[in-house]
Amino acid sequence: MVETATTATSAEATTAIPPHADQTLENVLETVLKFLTNRRDRNAASLVCKSWYTAEAQTRSELYISNCYAVCPSRATARFRRVNAVHVKGKPRFADFGLMPVQWGAHSLPWISAFAFAYPWLEKVWFKRMVVRDDDLMVIGESFSGLKEVTLVCCEGFGTKGLGFLVSKSRQLRVLDLFEAEVNDDEVDWISCFPEGETCLESLTFDCVESTGIEFTALENLVARSPNLKKLRLNRYISIGQLHRLMARAPQLTHLGTGSFCPSDIAQEAEFELDYKAAFSACKSIVCLSGFREIAPEFLPAIYPICANLTSLNFSYANINSEQLKSVICHCHKLQTFWVLDTVGDEGLQAVAATCKDLRELRVFPIDAREDSEGFVSEIGLLAISEGCRKLRSILYFCQMMTNAAVIAMSKNCPDLVVFRLCIMGRHRPDHRTNKPMDEGFGAIVMNCKKLTRLAVSGLLTDQAFVYIGNYGKLVRTLSVAFAGDTDMALKHVLEGCPKLQKLEVRDSPFGDSVLRAGLTRFYNMRFLWMSACRLTLHACKQIAHEMPDLVVEVFAYETIDGDEFVNTLYMYRSLDGPRSDAPEHVKILQRFLPFE
Repeated sequence: MVETATTATSAEATTAIPPHADQTLENVLETVLKFLTNRRDRNAASLVCKSWYTAEAQTRSELYISNCYAVCPSRATARFRRVNAVHVKGKPRFADFGLMPVQWGAHSLPWISAFAFAYPWLEKVWFKRMVVRDDDLMVIGESFSGLKEVTLVCCEGFGTKGLGFLVSKSRQLRVLDLFEAEVNDDEVDWISCFPEGETCLESLTFDCVESTGIEFTALENLVARSPNLKKLRLNRYISIGQLHRLMARAPQLTHLGTGSFCPSDIAQEAEFELDYKAAFSACKSIVCLSGFREIAPEFLPAIYPICANLTSLNFSYANINSEQLKSVICHCHKLQTFWVLDTVGDEGLQAVAATCKDLRELRVFPIDAREDSEGFVSEIGLLAISEGCRKLRSILYFCQMMTNAAVIAMSKNCPDLVVFRLCIMGRHRPDHRTNKPMDEGFGAIVMNCKKLTRLAVSGLLTDQAFVYIGNYGKLVRTLSVAFAGDTDMALKHVLEGCPKLQKLEVRDSPFGDSVLRAGLTRFYNMRFLWMSACRLTLHACKQIAHEMPDLVVEVFAYETIDGDEFVNTLYMYRSLDGPRSDAPEHVKILQRFLPFE
């Protein structure tokens, strides 16, 4: 539109524009674009015309790469030259469930090297599901003298040695957060490696670090000389007595991960006599409480003084029952985010529903994820939450049984849901009261929840459920399907009816080759397609690779059945730079005109 208007300008008007007008307009445009902080808004702005494309690149300070193989590092750094914060994602989500081949890829070094060359002033590094080696951390520590934030989510490959080097070099470090990362124990006390003197530290998260090599005195000293520390999440080797000492050093904390919420194995008698309730009372600013890797129920009353101010509570590692939960949750009237194990049962969820009227996000995880486990929660808990927590925006709910009536009730009681993930762990389980498929329940969710962007379906589902999703899921961006569907028509309805679909994850479902043919007009506009344990043949995957050369088609393992070669897993994604060069032997990338060996 901008280019059309410029073309239509009269010759007289054109000659009247001063020579410096173009530069002035460019400066104005860059000034305006600086106020765009949402990355989707920025992406849309860059598509307006060439001048907007250039101006957006010049004003972007935060680079977000949703797939490390969607673009090469040199292309990204050549376009965006003024970046001071980077986010890079590697493996797809199913890597968390052990469905990715070992040594699949997603190495961080190429990105770190490119950033070191292009952005020596970089302040923030954020990696998710990437392989980060100790040497990579050393490069980060050596290359970015102004580094302020490092966050590693579900990463692997590094250990306490690399962490020690990183923190020793990063004197301006404000944030070091390790979430669900696999950290090798190199018997290095990395906490002792922080530079001496007062630090800039604001957030320190290491609850996933399974290392006993931390010298508690060093940790206590670090906390004491970090006056700006607001967020602290401890691992399970920090006892409740040590937690008491740390809280005394940092009463300004707003987010606390308790580590082990029980006495140490060699606890002194004094550790049992400490006034833990007073310690929590002194930390008046705490609004987020998590951790509880191990928990002694008799210490739960210690957290009562701060419950009234909590907006976030995470019990997802705590094996507590309904009575223990009720003693805590009855004080949490401001709670907005709550994660918990299903051991609390329906009765515990009913207590949540009765108290937490402002709840926005709920996650209920299984303590036993086996399909044949009995489970502790059902439609009773889900129904109670829908009736009591009507401001709910996001829910993840693992269970063994469910009813359409409960799901329909949730769709009516919580119409502002953006995320609905119901995981019925047993395969192909129907409504356990009527024995009918769960079609109507999921149909009601997409019909009544007009803001829904993420949906996970499970249980006994026929193609009718997917007809509903295709007809009403107009804003759905991520769809996860497990153990569901009758025929290929199910996914055809989704691909034809969901214009916003970006990520489609399918596992253990009876979908075959015609799904790939149905998606030919859609796959270029999607971020990725994942299909595992379905009915895809190698021949169909080759055809897709041939007809859509700008997509990367990866297959993991295949077997011959009755003369046909069936692919165990297909991972297909768009890339500006074609297939990657670091794929291991057990990952085959299908390319146009190239034979598959």
